[in-house]
Amino acid sequence: MDQPTGVMPHDGLAHDGLAMPVHLLGHHLYEYSKGVRPMVMMTLSTRDADTVTRKLAERFVDYHVQTVTEAKVNVFFGNPACVAMVRSVVRKPLNQLTPEEDFILGTLLGYDREQQCRRFLAMAHAGREGAGREGAGRDGAGRDGAVS
Repeated sequence: MDQPTGVMPHDGLAHDGLAMPVHLLGHHLYEYSKGVRPMVMMTLSTRDADTVTRKLAERFVDYHVQTVTEAKVNVFFGNPACVAMVRSVVRKPLNQLTPEEDFILGTLLGYDREQQCRRFLAMAHAGREGAGREGAGRDGAGRDGAVS
């Protein structure tokens, strides 16, 4: 039976045969090149990260890889100043960032400013240990727990 148009096959491949992270990379690179986003974060398997970082290097796009688990990494890429900031701020799992570090990262990733302010205030008010990712829909693997 044919799959409906727009539905991804269950093999993790886009309809054009590319692995989904590589397919998404093209979209993120387009947005970055047009100035829509100064920086992007993708949570990937280590296998997919090798492919993505190779493609970023071929295009001379600055990037930083953060280990999440043995099998997963976060790849941050984009504006060299933003990536340098990530290198200096993100030195621990994302779910252990201080409210200030979390705010900086969210802002660099282009998340809604008002939402970031509310998130910061909630985290600061509750104390970092009580304001983890649970109520905010984010986990330690990525800011939203999904591949960007």
